[in-house]
Amino acid sequence: MRVAQRRREKTVSYTEFILDGHANRVYTGLIQMLRYDLHSHSTASDGTLSPAELVRHAAAQGVHVLALTDHDATSGLAEAARAAGELGVTLVHGVEISVTWGHQLLHIVGLGIDPGNDTLQRGLSGLRDFRVRRAVEMGRRLEKRGIAGAYDGALAFAEGPSIGRTHFARYLVAQGKAKGVQDAFDHFLKRGKPGYVPGEWASLSDAVKWICAAGGQAVIAHPARYKLSASRFRDLLVEFKATGGVALEVISTSHPHGATPTLANYARRFELLASVGSDFHGPGQSYNELGRLPAFPAGCVPVWESWNLPQRHR
Repeated sequence: MRVAQRRREKTVSYTEFILDGHANRVYTGLIQMLRYDLHSHSTASDGTLSPAELVRHAAAQGVHVLALTDHDATSGLAEAARAAGELGVTLVHGVEISVTWGHQLLHIVGLGIDPGNDTLQRGLSGLRDFRVRRAVEMGRRLEKRGIAGAYDGALAFAEGPSIGRTHFARYLVAQGKAKGVQDAFDHFLKRGKPGYVPGEWASLSDAVKWICAAGGQAVIAHPARYKLSASRFRDLLVEFKATGGVALEVISTSHPHGATPTLANYARRFELLASVGSDFHGPGQSYNELGRLPAFPAGCVPVWESWNLPQRHR
């Protein structure tokens, strides 16, 4: 308890991570006061802040450990790392990979990756090439519905190499075709809507393989958002573990209310580590602020348990 009290005196945070002796590890009474946010986006994909601006915003919000996890791209990591070094934020190199699993779009986050790994970069390059082809077709379909210049307009919003539906949504808002980003998705960009283009992304096994090849940990991002039955979700967790996946994002501000206890039970049952993230895309673009996450669920083992963090962030 003396150790816990010293940590409390040295750091300030919004919550306490209390762990209770899971998997033969003794955590009883240990209170950690660091603020982690392990899922965020910059202009390298569909965020509105540059990588450096994102890190500065994280520091202002009191985040100690931040993962930049842009969609199918790692081009923002170098800039983010420079800003993190200046501000005393620990940056975790990450990525969020688009996956097709049983006709369902999933996102797999990679944490602690080496962005220079050839296997990872070859895989991501293929996904970005598909994103461009999909975007051209989205623009063509929207033009048939009377929305001219959608592809070029979306491209103007995509400052990084990864163009996606969110860029089209922002263009539609700017053109007065939608009241907001979510409204644009609801009326133009979701499955069954005029601008939706289906496609095959990476397989689950390939995405996890790329992350592992780059020395990272594979995490199922915002799992409560997927429309899967309980049995299908269990199938997903079994296959994910079999391919080398290690963690579940048990806390996400994009989850429906009350999802965390259920996901924590799944993490414990399937012996998966637990991750946390806001899925932050920018001020006014996200479900919640950076670092503003609920308390870590008791009995789960955090994904960062074995990380070699700087002394100030241990």
